[in-house]
This record gives sequence, structure tokens and C-alpha cells, in this order.
Amino acid sequence: MKRTLSRLLSCALLCGVLCGLLPVRADAAGRFSDVPSGSWAAKSIERAVDLGLFQGKSATRFGMGEGMTRSAFAVVLCRLFDWELEKPAEGSFADNQNPDAWYYAAVETAYRQGAIPGQSEYFRPRDAIAREEMAVMLVRALGYTTIAGLTQQLPMPFRDVTTNAGYIAMAHELGIINGVSDTAFSPDTPATREQVAVMLVRVYDKYYSAAPSLCGLVRESGELPELSAYTALAVDGVQLARGRVYPGALSGQQMEALRQEIQGAGGKALLAVSGSAAALDSGAAEAAALLTARVTDEGWDGVLLDLPGLKEAERAGLTALVQALDKALGKKTLYVTAEAPAWQEERAGGYDYAALAKSADRLILRAASYEKRSGSFPTAPLEPLEELYYALAELKGTVRGDKLSLWITTTGRQWTGGSSAGSCTAQEIAQLLESSRTEDYYSARYEAAYLINSASGGQKVVWYQDGRSAAARAQLASFFNVSSFFLSDVQSVAAYPQGSMTDGLLGRL
Repeated sequence: MKRTLSRLLSCALLCGVLCGLLPVRADAAGRFSDVPSGSWAAKSIERAVDLGLFQGKSATRFGMGEGMTRSAFAVVLCRLFDWELEKPAEGSFADNQNPDAWYYAAVETAYRQGAIPGQSEYFRPRDAIAREEMAVMLVRALGYTTIAGLTQQLPMPFRDVTTNAGYIAMAHELGIINGVSDTAFSPDTPATREQVAVMLVRVYDKYYSAAPSLCGLVRESGELPELSAYTALAVDGVQLARGRVYPGALSGQQMEALRQEIQGAGGKALLAVSGSAAALDSGAAEAAALLTARVTDEGWDGVLLDLPGLKEAERAGLTALVQALDKALGKKTLYVTAEAPAWQEERAGGYDYAALAKSADRLILRAASYEKRSGSFPTAPLEPLEELYYALAELKGTVRGDKLSLWITTTGRQWTGGSSAGSCTAQEIAQLLESSRTEDYYSARYEAAYLINSASGGQKVVWYQDGRSAAARAQLASFFNVSSFFLSDVQSVAAYPQGSMTDGLLGRL
């Protein structure tokens, strides 16, 4: 999904030539006489120009304080997102009908990419772009129109926003644009060139950020994936309950072989400890000492603690256990999973996110998945994008992004005849996709894939994550400075027609 810098610069130069907007570029930083060196926007102006996103009014003057037209902003969007320019025979707006106009192709391209809404007959190419319009176009260009519509229900800090509230709130949460004060956004004020430069650089740095790191869970003793892609793997080994550690599905010999293989490849091998609220029945110090002794004796690099579905009454107990584990493990690694703050689903109240993140090396957020129905058809996307957005926005300012990892389910969820039929592996999904009786689909609403298989006289529906949905989640995470994903089963990853999950996460589509 990510483009290379060379392609972006090539597109920028081409777009500048086609649109007739390319003044002479200056040669070095600090080039513009009208940009004070101490200006809040000085560095962003220099970077925007160096990246070829847009240029100064001349070789020595940037145009500080001046506005930018809507047509010029459309050109900028094409450069920023590396869109291939489209030049249809007929324009989409009554005032964009001249194919020879320098902005014609850019406006048409931005419209076809969804950045420009089509409710109006006119585009108004010569009007100055307002701050509200800029926020809307950027959020739409990123593909978040649906989420922006939903976020209109959420609290908004800016009291002067009456239209497009969801877009402005989302642009603010994503770190793209700030208000003019804590409570004012000034939506109708024309955006200045320096404001545009700052916005562009913020989006550029997130959109073209480095690929995230991967970690995940090993559930079986079979073949492991290419280990160089993973910084840490947790082996599903034991369960904790009432002060005792119970063995899982893997034998001690199998766990030992997996640990050695992971460590031999240079990654961290963690002992995965699962359980329910019963894991908190004994004292935190005693449980921490028991787990630490096992980790030390068996040579593990640390612990992954996963106690799902905890309620408000268990919050203090989990926090105490994690704090005790952190102290007992010393320099060894501690990962802790937590049910993410939920938007459309029931909230799990058993997680003090700030306290857990303070003690753990990594807090793994597991977003609620949906299970809705339209008649007999199941609508059940895994980790819907809107839930991930809500969770990350809720925790912004509470937990640093670099302390978070997002859980992503690698197996699919299937229904047969309208009834839930449990999970299926990525390999089983890949086989279904090869069948002539299977139709595959993609829900832009949830950024999730699903298939319908009509074999054996019945209908099977499977919702799953593929390369496209994984890439969408990686893009969203980058805007919250989250650069880590935790795969629920690293042995259940397959090469789908639209790309494997790991390819999508690592920007290899």
C-alpha cells in the first residue's frame, strides 16, 4: 500500500508539469525570505517543498500567510497520495469542464478517489479552501468516510463546528489538524499555505511510515513461519488458575523445541499464560513467583499474559498481578493482552490500561468483533476498523502508541446454513477460495473480507482478514504511532489472491 519516495517525487514533478503549477524551486533549506527561521511552520514548509508536495511562489518567496485554492489543494492531494492522474472526456462538475485547465485532471482524480464529495454540482476551483474543507478532503482521501460518519455521535472539543463534525473530529484525533484553541476550530477560515504544508507533512510521515513489527502466538508444534518477520513469539503453553499452573495442549518436549527454534532465529520466545478470572483467586505475588520460576527454569525470555473477558470487579486483581510479574521478571519481557475499549459492543471493564501499560513492555489490544445478522446472513467482521479507531482514540493520551500492539485474528469465522460453525484456518480459507463454487467479497464498510461457498447443497459464509484488510489496519495504526501487531495464530497465515495478512501489514502488496 505504501509508495516509494522516488515514485512520489516523480508523480509530484509530473503533476506539477501537467497542472502548470511548478515555479522554480530553491536549492537549500531556509530558502524563503518570508518564512522566519523561528516560525512554527518553517521545518514543515521546507520538508513539503523538498518532498515535491508543493512549492514556493517563487525561488525566494513562499507566500506565507496567503491562502490556497481548492483546485491547488486537489493537485496537492494527487502528489501526496501518488494517485495516477485521470483525464476523462467530460468533467464531473459544471465548473470543471476544460480538459486543458491545469487543475482539471487533479480534480477529476481526487473526485474518483473519493476525496471530493459529489453532492454539489460545482467544485469552485478558484475559491480558497477552508480549514473544514481541507480536513474533510484529507479524511476522505485516507478512506475513512464511513468512520467519520459514525464519529458524529461522539463528543467534539470544538464548539464552533456545526457541519462535518465527524470529519473534523477524526482529523483531529488522527493528529492531522489542530484547533485554533482548545475549543475553537475556525472551520470557515481559509487555510493558509503554511497550514497546508504542516498538514501535508503530518499525513506524509504517517502514511509512508515504516512497516510495523510483528509478534504472535504459536498454538501447535508444527512448522513455524519465516521467523525473521517476528520480533517475539509466544508459545501457547500453560493455564493459570487458583494459584496453580496447568499444562496446555503442547507437551513439555514440544514447547522446548519451539523455544529453541524461536531463540535460534534471533527472536524472543515467551511463555504464553492464559486463564480466566480464576487466575486472580490466589495472591498476585505468589502467582508471579510461580510463573517467574517456570520462565527462569525453562529458559524463556518472558511471559505473555492473556486473561480475556475480565469484568470491573477483576480490574484491581489483574493490575496487581501484572505489577507483581513486572517486578518478579526483572529484565525479562512482559506482554499483556487486554480487551480494547469497545464502541458498538459491550465494554469489558476489567482493564486499567494506563496501569497495565506502565508495568508491561507491550499492551496488546484485542478489539471486539461483530456478529450481526441481516436475515440469515451473518455480518461478522473481525476487529472492525471502526472499533480499532475508537479504541485508539479512547486511549490516546493515556497509553503511548509505542507501548501498544493490535491483536489481529488470523483464522476465519464461518457459518453454515445461517448457524455459527466456529473458526477455520487460513489454509482452509485458501482452499475455499480456489473452489469454483466460491464467490469472494470485500466489505469497504468494515474493511474486511468474506466469502460465500455454495458447495454440498448448502451455503457457507466465512469472514476473514486478508492482505487488503491488514493493510487498512496498519495504515490506521500508524496515525496513532502504533507500530506493532500481534497475530493470533502465526501458523494460520495463507497466501490469498488479494495478498496474505503479513504482506498487507508489512506493506508488500
